[in-house]
Amino acid sequence: MRLLTRAIFAASIAVATGTALAATPATGLGQSWPNASDVSTNPNFHVYVFAMGGVQYIQVNDLNGNVLGSVGTAGGQFITLPIGRFAQQVVTPSQPASASTTAAAAATPATVYADGTTTVTATPLNDGTVRLNAMAAAQPCTDPIDCNMKGITGP
Repeated sequence: MRLLTRAIFAASIAVATGTALAATPATGLGQSWPNASDVSTNPNFHVYVFAMGGVQYIQVNDLNGNVLGSVGTAGGQFITLPIGRFAQQVVTPSQPASASTTAAAAATPATVYADGTTTVTATPLNDGTVRLNAMAAAQPCTDPIDCNMKGITGP
């Protein structure tokens, strides 16, 4: 009986540890190469997601690891974070870019992150900057196979 109790306890610790390690990291925001999974939907960017206190922080980096910008989102609300090379060019539904520019789009917006509830696009501008646009996803993810492939845990 004692051996069975120890085995159950050890298995519980292993499962709890595995779950904790699989959770979204809470540290590394602002780093070029954070210890987090790259969840970008576009091969030209790196996107990292962090979570803390019910807020999801999405950071977009270029291929060289330069932080371009970041947003925080919770309950359908967004806030631009003051980090990244182009933090002044981040747009959310409630916040326009903090720096005005006369630059025009040099390419069509590319989706760099989509989790079923939030979408982030990157638009290269003709002055060399990149505009990031964070918004609520048009439709929540309802296809279990697609959601699983993208690592989405719920609708």
